[in-house]
Formats: sequence, C-alpha cells, structure tokens
Amino acid sequence: MTFSELDPRSLTALGVEGALEAAGHARATSDTLSGLSAHPDLRVRARVARHPNTPPEILGTLAAGFPRDLLENPGLPLIRLARPSFLSVFPPEGVVALLGVPDAPNWVLDGAARHEDFGVRTALAGRAGLSAERVASLAADAGWQVREAVAKRPELPEPLVRQLAADDDYDVRKAVAVRADLPDETLRELVKDLHGLVRSSVARRLDLPLDCLLTLTLDLDPDVLTTLARRMDLPGNVRAWLAGHEHPLVRAAALQAWRVPAEWLARAELDADPDVRASLARRPDATPHTLTTLSGDESEGVRRALLERNDLPEAAILALLRSPEQDIRLHIASAEGLTDAVLDVLLTDTDPSIRTLLAVRPDLGAARLARLAADDNAEVRRAVAYAEAPGEAVLTGLAADLNAGVRRAAALHPHLPAALLPTLARDTDEGVRMMIAGRADLPDSLRTELQADPDPSVRLDAGGAA
Repeated sequence: MTFSELDPRSLTALGVEGALEAAGHARATSDTLSGLSAHPDLRVRARVARHPNTPPEILGTLAAGFPRDLLENPGLPLIRLARPSFLSVFPPEGVVALLGVPDAPNWVLDGAARHEDFGVRTALAGRAGLSAERVASLAADAGWQVREAVAKRPELPEPLVRQLAADDDYDVRKAVAVRADLPDETLRELVKDLHGLVRSSVARRLDLPLDCLLTLTLDLDPDVLTTLARRMDLPGNVRAWLAGHEHPLVRAAALQAWRVPAEWLARAELDADPDVRASLARRPDATPHTLTTLSGDESEGVRRALLERNDLPEAAILALLRSPEQDIRLHIASAEGLTDAVLDVLLTDTDPSIRTLLAVRPDLGAARLARLAADDNAEVRRAVAYAEAPGEAVLTGLAADLNAGVRRAAALHPHLPAALLPTLARDTDEGVRMMIAGRADLPDSLRTELQADPDPSVRLDAGGAA
C-alpha cells in the first residue's frame, strides 16, 4: 500500500513507527496529514506541523503545541503567497504561541496585529523588541486590553505615555499611573483623575510627592484612603486621622502599616467592625493578651485571621477550640506542637472527625490513644488501629471490636501480636480473614488453613486458588 492509499479515517490507529513514517513521507497527502494531526503521539503531530503539504487550517490546530515546528515548515512561503492572511484562520492560542517564539518572523507579528481576537493583539503588545511604529499603532488599538498592555511596556516614548495617560479607559490610565518614567505634570493630572482606582494606583507610588499625598487625603473614595492609610510617609496627624476614619476599611488599612502606635492597637481591639479586629489579629506585634481576647471574638472572620499565625499562646488556642466552626477546630487538631492541655480538650470534642484526626497524631500519648480506642464512634476506633504504635493492649481490644471495619484495620497493623493471628484468621467477617491472609508474617499452618477458606478472595490472598 502506498501513502496515497492510506485511509485517513484509520490513521490514528497506526502504530507510532508507522505514523512517524507516514507523517514524514514527502508524498503524504493533505488528507493523510489531516488524519495524522490527531495522532496521540506528539512526535507524529510535530512532523505534521513541519510538513509542507499540511493544510493551513490543520496547521492552525497544531500551532499552540508546536509553534517552532510550524515556523520551520518549508511550505510556509507558498502558503503565505497564496493566502497572505492565513493566520486569521488560526485559533487565538495558536497565534499567541507563535508570538512566544523569540525569533518569530515579522510576518507573524503582522498577522497578529491584524488578528480579530484582542487577546492576540494584547500578546503582541507585550512582546519585547517591537518597532516604535508598531508600538504606536497598538497604542491606538480599539481594544483597551491592547492599549493597557502597551502602557505596561517597560520603555515608552514620552508622547505615548502622555497619550495613554489621557486614555478613555481607566484600566489603561491605571497602568500608566504606576510607571516609573511618568512626567511630573502627567502624574499631577492623574492625582485628579475621575476614577478612584486610577487615583488609588497613584497613591501606591513610593515616590509620590508630599503635596500629592496631601491632596489625595482629601479624596472621598474609601479605596484611595485605604491605600494611603497603609503608608508610613504621611504626617502624623494625617495618619492618626485615617486610623480613626469613619469607614472601617480605612481603619483596618491603617493597622496594616509597618509600624503603628500602641494606642492604635488597644483601640482596634475594641473596634466595632470585625475587619478592623481581623487586621489587628494579623499584626506581628499583637500582644498575647490581645490574641487571647480575639480568639473568643464573635466574628468568625476574626477567629479565622488568627489561624494564619503560628505564634498563638495556649490560652488563645484553647479559646479557638470553643469555636462552633468544625474546620477551625480541625485546623488546630492538625497543627504541630500542641500542648497537653490542648490535646486533652480536643479529646473531648463532640465531632468524631476531629477525634479521628487526633487518633493518628504521633504525639498523642498512650493514655489518650487508649481512651480513643474505647470511643463510641467506630471511625475513631478504626483510626486508632492505624496509629503508628497503639500498643499491644490497645490492639488486642481493637481485634475484638464489635465493628468488623475496626477488626479489619487491626488485622492490618504491622505490630499485631502474633497470638491474635489465629483468632482473626477464623473471624466471622471475610474481610478480616482476607486482611490476615495477606500478612507476610502469617504462620504456614494458618496460611494453609486460609487457602481453603470459603471465600475466594481470602483463598487468593493466602496464595491459594480462587
């Protein structure tokens, strides 16, 4: 059979070697190559991307995965001659992948600039090494995302910076507002921008002149004031005013500054808004007394903020264990370095999932483990059987548990006393017997006995015939 006679409908079923040969053959037809473009082996698809007979539409489907192979396709000059705008049929992700090739030729850049998808033109606008003419053209693109990408370019001529600072879209102006090369008069125009998010971006600038900072403190937008409240380079009276602002988000932001006066911390502890108290809970200089007080806060958000810390005092942890939220208590139960007092409280938690998690902690201690081995909940008792070293007495008790699942877990334990093997090998539950049958330390006499078990799975695990 010649390559022209291959049935395209069955090409994906070809073996890899046959498919590689077919995809690299000089006389491979467009139908053959189209069929091979869906082959599961990426080496086959890469050869299809490089083959001069592959149709442009198929090349488009392969561009995202094989951009370099596609650009090395010797048939591209003829395709471009016959269809100068053939990149327009490519999916956007394919053209973006081609733009990601460092030495992509100019015709790719031209095709991307004309592509109808704004995501393609946005990717082009962020590409390094574009000509000044191309950057200027993209700065006037109809898509604001494209103009925003231009505004984020590390180097722009000053006229373009001024042009984009006056853009109709606030996202573009936001991108300009954080540029390091912003002309002074342009910066001062953006301080008075009509959109609060633009003014907030200006307020984040580390080099913002003091008079601009003071102008922004008169802003009515809480987002702008929130940004300012985190700064340390404001006059003291302005910082204090922001720390006591009527808007809780502004007060919370003031507590996020590098350093704040002690009286602010004391006042925040009594603040009526939970966002403010949550900000206090995250501060590294919050006192143990403050952390303990906040651990009993009525707001779930405040208590969750405390879980982000690893320096909570014992009293704070004990207070958090009274939280009604199960996941807060689970978080504590899985933490390292818990004190005996905390472990004892967790041991009495009403949620069995927490006691189950507790049972496999290596630092629980024999007495607490024995207590959990007598738990009313079978899941908890089974978890004890999975503990690293529950001890002979505990394993003996679990091996006689009324719940078959618990006995199965005990039968798996590597430290199961040998004296328990005969009893468990004759357990009424086939699952228990199966666990015993698979043990490497099973005496030959018991293995032989289990090879004749009524249950085929038990016989099989004991090395017998199913």
